[in-house]
Amino acid sequence: MYTIAKRFAFSASHIIGGLPADHPCGRLHGHNYEIEVILQTPALDAVGFVRDFHELAALRDFINETLDHKHLNDVLGHDRTTSEVISRWLHDWCKERWPEVVAVRVSETPRTFAEYRP
Repeated sequence: MYTIAKRFAFSASHIIGGLPADHPCGRLHGHNYEIEVILQTPALDAVGFVRDFHELAALRDFINETLDHKHLNDVLGHDRTTSEVISRWLHDWCKERWPEVVAVRVSETPRTFAEYRP
């Protein structure tokens, strides 16, 4: 199996609903997020790619236009804007464009990530 991955970054704010009043994520706060899209295929294309990295620039553009410096609750339309939810949302967007997508990771910090992998 061949695997490639590409990382992207953005900054955004959110509030996670449903948490106790004293939980720090229950109030407005922000992160410098890192997104990693992971693609796999058992066979390479005629050029020798899983997918041309250049094509993945569409995800960068989507992130810059839709998420960067935005309030994620407004973008996703609800108050459950956890990294887990964001990873699924981005996975679905990517999978519509690139069938080789197997997972999307969302990191809020350098030491934590959530991943959606169906």
